[in-house]
Amino acid sequence: MSQTTEHVGHDELATLKLVALEGALGGRTTVTCSELAARLDASNQTASRRLQRLEDAEYLTREVTGDGQVVSITDEGERALQREYADYRRLFEGDANVTLRGTVTSGMGEGRHYISLPGYMRQFRERLGYEPFPGTLNVELSDDSARMRARMDALDPVDIDGWADDERTYGPAFCWPATVETAGSERYEEAHVIAPERTHHDADQLEVIAPEKLRETLPIDDDDTLEVHVSEQ
Repeated sequence: MSQTTEHVGHDELATLKLVALEGALGGRTTVTCSELAARLDASNQTASRRLQRLEDAEYLTREVTGDGQVVSITDEGERALQREYADYRRLFEGDANVTLRGTVTSGMGEGRHYISLPGYMRQFRERLGYEPFPGTLNVELSDDSARMRARMDALDPVDIDGWADDERTYGPAFCWPATVETAGSERYEEAHVIAPERTHHDADQLEVIAPEKLRETLPIDDDDTLEVHVSEQ
């Protein structure tokens, strides 16, 4: 379920891959439209247009100089490449499972409220096979794992539909089966990573739900390190 903006398609992603191979991932590199066009087997105008679309989508930054254009791939652009990587890994290796690492942190208290709402709870029971503990385990991902998180988009989630009551409308969410493993190799396998369509959390934050309170069952506490092995339904 790879996702891109409406301006970024396969042609633009191919261009993004090329500039990444030239050193624009994790750094800055100079490219010219003529060199890029030759590698893309396209016109100079087409190469320039693709760079413009990537910039508009905030997949890269660029600065025009006398020698060409100095480009650098943004975090959003890297996430797009991570999604492409996960798709190819699934295609050739038959496995796109993702292992994310981080530390336990205290949440903002929103998980307990939203998970307990009847419109969500009914779907959790039907689609996940359990009633989650009212609260989420919050994990602050390492820098490497925050970049890898986009690979989850290659995994088919359990869809949780949006719904409404008399007061407001609640958005949909996505759940991926997950196994939580502590630094001491204790494992909990009946969990799910949950990602609301709209969330206050950044890409370096992960929320996990389970039928039990994971802090007590494993047990774990703030600042403990762990791994979350994410798969598909």
